[in-house]
Amino acid sequence: MAGFRCSGPEAAHGGTGPARKEQPLTVHHLNQLLLVCSLVLLIAVAAVRISSRSGLPTLLVYLGIGVAIGQDGVGDVHFSNAELTQVIGYAALVVILAEGGLGTKWKEIRPALPAASSLAVVGVAVSVGVTATAAHYLIGLEWRQALIIGAVVSSTDAAAVFSVLRKIPLPARVTGILEAESGFNDAPVVILVVAFSTAGPVEHWYALIGEIALELAIGAAIGLAVGWLGAYALRHVALPASGLYPIAVMAIAVVAYAAGALAHGSGFLAVYLASMLLGNAKLPHWPATRGFAEGLGWIAQIGMFVLLGLLVTPHEMGDDIWPALVIGLVLTMVARPLSVVVSLLPFRIPWQEQTLLSWAGLRGAVPIILATIPMVSGIAESKRIFNIVFVLVVVYTLVQGPTLPWLARKLRLGESPGAADLGIESAPLERLRGHLLSVAIPKGSRMHGVEVGELRLPPGAAVTLVVRDAKSFVPMPTTVLRLGDELLVVATDPVRDAAERRLRAVGQGGKLADWLGIGDGDGGAEHRTRHRTGL
Repeated sequence: MAGFRCSGPEAAHGGTGPARKEQPLTVHHLNQLLLVCSLVLLIAVAAVRISSRSGLPTLLVYLGIGVAIGQDGVGDVHFSNAELTQVIGYAALVVILAEGGLGTKWKEIRPALPAASSLAVVGVAVSVGVTATAAHYLIGLEWRQALIIGAVVSSTDAAAVFSVLRKIPLPARVTGILEAESGFNDAPVVILVVAFSTAGPVEHWYALIGEIALELAIGAAIGLAVGWLGAYALRHVALPASGLYPIAVMAIAVVAYAAGALAHGSGFLAVYLASMLLGNAKLPHWPATRGFAEGLGWIAQIGMFVLLGLLVTPHEMGDDIWPALVIGLVLTMVARPLSVVVSLLPFRIPWQEQTLLSWAGLRGAVPIILATIPMVSGIAESKRIFNIVFVLVVVYTLVQGPTLPWLARKLRLGESPGAADLGIESAPLERLRGHLLSVAIPKGSRMHGVEVGELRLPPGAAVTLVVRDAKSFVPMPTTVLRLGDELLVVATDPVRDAAERRLRAVGQGGKLADWLGIGDGDGGAEHRTRHRTGL
């Protein structure tokens, strides 16, 4: 693959020499491509282990792989097709947002939704204004280019944030705001970048605001509708194979994006909301679906970051390092904190949490992908904009990422981990009008030490089998459950949800679930969440 070239349309027609005829892809070329791609994937997977130990965000490792095999690296791969990068980047973002939505727990982010929505809309506006002003007066960029940079770097990246935040438990309100913000703020930022990158002067700000509001409303409506319909269908139609459920879930998420985009709405908001509905709908074979989506998310991240690393040309970035550092400093120390303060002013959030939210505004793949939009649109100085954004993301992610857990501990925002949630997988038994629940008791679950009879499952549900140490047996009411046990619970269709709620309640509260107010439903959990978050 050494010397491979992939350029934009100008490569075929520009230059002094004649246009080269594109060679068809043969089986031999396919074999080479498969070998290189599989080796890159294996190296990227191994790099996750290294980055987790060193505290280095994985996005920097993947970008480094792309740079290493690029034209300035050992691979000598010449790639300059910004349009192809944008298309692949959009597709990867759809998968990443779908995976993020599927993993979002509604009861955790619901109290934080108003604050997160304000931060994703008002905060973006404040950040764009402050950053663009700094880029214009401090760097000397024209207003259009300054506004593009301000909009591009105003979007936070969920993958970048949570790859670091997973290392330390945080209050539910902080994680809820960060998670919802990262899912919501992509939509208005994309609209702004596209608007600033169109030909002609930017006029009629009120019309632009109205357009953003309309696109967000259309995207939200389509996302909620597709998500609800998809969840209803998957819960009431038994598919012939469990492996079809993950495929169907991801297909529904992509339908939400495509339908929202074709309806001139925000496809990114649509796919996130639809995925969030699907992720909280208690679908059959959910652990398998979650694992499948997580695997696709990793592939999307790896491919997207490596491709972005290929697109950059390091030897051309020398003059853009200083502007990137200046703009990044204003963004990190002024624009982001000010956007947090202004957006969260009505919610009375303590200064410690606002400080962490300000520092946790990590930028990842999203700004770099958005920086390809002005390149495709032919905006003047678009290559410089891309280089500035690339340097800014790399440098400040390297600074902010490893220091986030340290800052959380200094602000005393780390929480002691609670009881581990149960892993429950449901397989519908359509002909028998019932469900088979597979329950795994993880480390930290308070179901450890509870007798089967003390589960107090509703009539119509029963524990039929226990698997312990690779041996299965039919339990008695006095059988004591242990960590690592796997239970098979049969429940009739009317009591399926009640049985799962009861199992989760015992997993959280043990024998004292009723006394602690957890009971059979989510009321106790909601009460504790509201008490903890103050919302």
